[in-house]
Amino acid sequence: MTDHVRIAIDVGGTFTDVVKLTPATGELRFEKVPTTPAAPSEGVVAGFAKAEAAMGAVTMFNHGTTLGLNALLTRTGARTAVVSTRGFRDVYLLGRTDRKPMYDIRYRKPQALLERADTFEVAERSAFDGTVLLPLDEDDARAVAAQVRDGGYASAAVSFLHSYANPAHEQRMREILAEIAPDVAVTISSDLAREYREYERTSTAVLDAYIKPIVRSYLEALEGELVDDGFSGRFLMSRSGGGAMTATAAKEQPVNLILSGPAGGVIGAAGFSRLVGVPNLITIDMGGTSLDASLVLDHEPLMYHGAEFEGMPIMTPSLRIETIGAGGGSLGYLDAAGALQVGPQSAGAVPGPASYGRGGTQPTFTDAALAVGYLGSDTPLGGTLVLDEDTAIAALSPIAAQLGLEARALARGMLRISTTKITGAVRGITVELGLDPKDFALLSFGGGGGLVAIDVARELGIPTVIVPPGQGAFSALGMLMADVQHDFSQTSIVPLLDADTAELSAAFTTLEEQAHAALEDEGFPGPQRRLHRTLDVRYQGQEHSVSVTCPELDDDFVGQVEEAFAELHERQYGHVMTDPVEITTLRVRGVGAIDKPSLPLASRRDDGDVPRIGDRVVHLSDGTDVVYGLYSRELLLAGDRISGPAVITEHTATTVIHAGDVLTVGSYGELNIAVETEPSLSATATLEEITR
Repeated sequence: MTDHVRIAIDVGGTFTDVVKLTPATGELRFEKVPTTPAAPSEGVVAGFAKAEAAMGAVTMFNHGTTLGLNALLTRTGARTAVVSTRGFRDVYLLGRTDRKPMYDIRYRKPQALLERADTFEVAERSAFDGTVLLPLDEDDARAVAAQVRDGGYASAAVSFLHSYANPAHEQRMREILAEIAPDVAVTISSDLAREYREYERTSTAVLDAYIKPIVRSYLEALEGELVDDGFSGRFLMSRSGGGAMTATAAKEQPVNLILSGPAGGVIGAAGFSRLVGVPNLITIDMGGTSLDASLVLDHEPLMYHGAEFEGMPIMTPSLRIETIGAGGGSLGYLDAAGALQVGPQSAGAVPGPASYGRGGTQPTFTDAALAVGYLGSDTPLGGTLVLDEDTAIAALSPIAAQLGLEARALARGMLRISTTKITGAVRGITVELGLDPKDFALLSFGGGGGLVAIDVARELGIPTVIVPPGQGAFSALGMLMADVQHDFSQTSIVPLLDADTAELSAAFTTLEEQAHAALEDEGFPGPQRRLHRTLDVRYQGQEHSVSVTCPELDDDFVGQVEEAFAELHERQYGHVMTDPVEITTLRVRGVGAIDKPSLPLASRRDDGDVPRIGDRVVHLSDGTDVVYGLYSRELLLAGDRISGPAVITEHTATTVIHAGDVLTVGSYGELNIAVETEPSLSATATLEEITR
């Protein structure tokens, strides 16, 4: 059949992005629908309808959701119990003794997910090598299971000491809980991470258990709706580590979804970097609620084994992403000192920015962008949403009056503050890791990325900005490029010079057998499976490790690991040392390969000028009004060239370039923008203007 399609839907804080791919023709269709926080599945089903995708024709559905993340942010997850080894009841609540951030006297530890009364102990004990020192006391375990059942808990996280080396006691505790408290969702830490660090492993299990009932209920309800409407294809979820997982697996390990929101965009960026031959990219993804910044190095996304949520560790592989509250819906307000701030609070999907006309009264980044002329009522967002400039000005005016400013001057100040915050986020993943932003191109996407990308690039000396096709829904497009993946690990701390390659080979073989079994269960035949071995390596005594691709386990093994480790350590941390090196963890990633979409080549213009559809007046930071040329991206062809100042509108986003900037349309319809390195006027006021 030629009418089969694939759908990717990314649920954001304000909008739900939709991409429809028709594999037979390569046609891509990008859409946006409002997010429906009160009934999340409604927005998803509406996305299918907006893209005109018949359920029976959808062979694969890739989905990204912030449901679990939002439950953590709002502390509305399930009531969760922790079951620990006797004597280690307080591991989770005590955590680590370091203080983050160290020098911020205003820092307050985020609210915990549970109280000490929610923690329980069971008599059992294993040693670091897996030797059983004290067998599991099953009578004790049954008594605790009864307390969990009678205590009204919806979830339980089981984390026993050294279970990474011997998970038998955790597995038996799960069986006892299933027998005595069958309605309680159970997570055991050894299923998520077979690694040392008991606090981090316990934290991961608690996070998983806390959101499991909510995510499981949502996915089961959504699956039911889709099946009732005729869907029979493969249902995949975007995961924090950048790949995909089946919805069935996501119900059992939802912790892998917590940081999955921006993951699709980063995977899409890595694929796009290969397509256009640009190996090193800084990515900024500006949505309705937040902005996510990340890196692509040598066509690969930068991974991170040590992610956190509000100081709570997540011991699963994740993409290294810096997230800040700077989105299109970020609210402008005066803080206690009377200074102007933008975000992290957001107008969200309901009521949204004031200019949406849905009842919002506080000014947002979107209202500011409309007031200065970056956005306009002449080009509806998503093809249907017409912005109201008068409402935006009315929302800006009260704060402007308090500061003795005109509304548009306040708007310029809000844009400048957002740009400064975004610049700081980019520095956090480049300069603070010893990397120079000037060595990268800036890939900008998301509904608001094109509004700030040029100013961010100029601030950091980045010479080129690239805007991919379908920038407003690029994260959803990236989901279509994600393979199914499973990660398996095993702690094995040994000096590199003492490593026994036969023992390493046996350990890797065990992990690979687990990967093969997981992929086989999900319907991936042998030719569609790929396995990747990596080693976590560090200097002896160092806290954190670097992941190195495992070379052949032969006579050159030690030298190859040392060389690769030194190169990666210098790249990620800016230095190398002469200290001894040790292996900490063995990892295997099992990949189930998915057919990737190929972006169609853009047509070229035979003759004639680039069509200019109108003008837009932009109010610059020096108080002057300048006419910017208005262009429709849908009318641009490969090879087209536009000199700034100009505004390029499209179905799901807007891109702004200033005087001196030059835009050239690439072979796949991407916008390649050469940034004028000398400071030039834009609509972002200087900090002096804001405070004057």
